[in-house]
Order: sequence, then structure tokens, then C-alpha cells
Amino acid sequence: MTNPEIGKSIVANGIRTNYIEEGEGPPLILIHGSGPGVTGFANWRGVIPDLARHFRVIAPDMVGFGYTDCPADIKDFTLDVWVAHIIGLLDALGIEKASFIGNSYGGALSLATAARHPNRVDKFVLMGAAGLDFKMTEGLERVWNYEPTLENMRALMTTFAYNADLVTDVIVQSRHEASLRPEGRAAYERLFPEPRQEKLSRLATPEDDIRRIEHKAMIVHGREDVIVPVENAYRFSSLLKHSELHVFGECGHWTQIEKRDRFVELVTPFLLG
Repeated sequence: MTNPEIGKSIVANGIRTNYIEEGEGPPLILIHGSGPGVTGFANWRGVIPDLARHFRVIAPDMVGFGYTDCPADIKDFTLDVWVAHIIGLLDALGIEKASFIGNSYGGALSLATAARHPNRVDKFVLMGAAGLDFKMTEGLERVWNYEPTLENMRALMTTFAYNADLVTDVIVQSRHEASLRPEGRAAYERLFPEPRQEKLSRLATPEDDIRRIEHKAMIVHGREDVIVPVENAYRFSSLLKHSELHVFGECGHWTQIEKRDRFVELVTPFLLG
């Protein structure tokens, strides 16, 4: 049986990288979050078909996650490592400039890429994004301190969504099985060791650098997000001069799932405009 999470493969910055690609048009990079068992496919499967009607959608597994190789010589996972990986992916795919949608950790990486390599980024969307220095939430501590059991995965997934009914057995089982892969588990333990507050702070782009970003940006956040607080969205709105802000009530950390149709309706014309 074919695993839908395994797509195409390419060497990006020396790292064999797994990515999903669908559609034609302007390139759009979708960067996943940092939860256990996450892949580009798992994070974005619900919106890829819609976005692929307008864009060349590319959803990679970033180094340390999913089915992308995790070289042993990477001793410390930092924004430097991840930005180099995403720029290497653009280079390997022959993409001069792309738009980005980043979820949580992926938002921090999208933001850092725009700040450090402005000529490689067109527009970007931050969804439940990290990327600012904020106090570690109890929800995020549970994500990064995850111990793999089916019960723990179900409990964790229900913290992501405001409406727990959205957390299906299929989602729980697939994420649980992915988190059990020995190579994936070994990589995950290397990603966010203690002290985790320090690791979170190192995902932040300095506020002065954010203020200098000239790209058009959209900020999307769930009001009831217990992983990354909605206050981050308001701070991003004040720092990003060419930005618009959308806050969804009765929505947690999974806007692309909890408010799927409206999310697609918002981001598509913004990115095409």
C-alpha cells in the first residue's frame, strides 16, 4: 500500500528531502508545524487540492521531521539550519521566488526566511505562528515533551482543535503510527530538548528585523489557540507594516482544518493578488 505522506525526493542543501508537490502556477511553499508525527502531507492534506488549482504547491518535510533524512552531524537544530534547508529546497527545485504559508513552527520559519532572504519570498501567511519571543504555553510544552502512546496522541490532538469532534480516529492513528517510527522518534528527541523555553526563544526573529520586512503578509490565528497564544497575532500585526489580520472565534491551533473553507477563501486571493 502506498504511503501518501511520501512524495517526491530531492537533495536540498545536502539533505535528502521528502516533499509533496501538486498543481501548476506560482510556487507556494507550505511549512508544517512541530507536532509529533507531523509531515507536510499530514499538516496540509485538507487544503492542498484547493490550493493546487491556483498554485504549484510544495509541502516539504523539514529536516528533523517526517520522511526527510536527518543527518547525524546536525547537533543543534536552529533557524540557521532550517532557513538554509528551505533556501536549498528552492535552489534545488529551480524556484527563484515563492510565497509561503507557515503553521506554528512553520510560521516562524517562513518569517525568518522573509527577513533573511527577502528576494526569495513573494508574500507569506502566518497561521498560528511562532516566531516571536513568548512564554512557553502548557499546550506547547505537551507537544514538545510528547511520549508516544495512542492515549497521549489523542489527548494531544484534542488540545490542537477547539472542537474535539474534529479529531478523528484516522488522524489520531496516523499521527501515532508516524510518531513510532524509530528514526522519526530519534529525530524528534533531538529537536526540542530542555531547556525548551530557550529553544522556543531561538525560533524568534528580532522585532526590529520584523519591522523591516516589506512583504505583504497575512496573519491568521484561532482565538482559542492554547499552543501559540492569539496575542502573538496582534503583535505580528503591529510589527508587520504591510499586513492584515484575521482572528477566528471558536478555533484553536488548526485553522486550516477547523475553518478550512474560509481559510482557503482568504489566502487564495491574497496570494494571487
